[in-house]
Amino acid sequence: MTVLIYLVPIALGLGLIGLLTFLWSLRSGQYDDLEGAASRVLWDDDVAGS
Repeated sequence: MTVLIYLVPIALGLGLIGLLTFLWSLRSGQYDDLEGAASRVLWDDDVAGS
């Protein structure tokens, strides 16, 4: 039962790190162009003869 003394703060710390990383990605514009990323998959950039 004493292992919870270590596991609970570690879990809270990891959750906080995940939340801060998500907020950083929002501010840096990672989710600005969702349509462009979805349609980029369909473009064929292969060179004929390669």
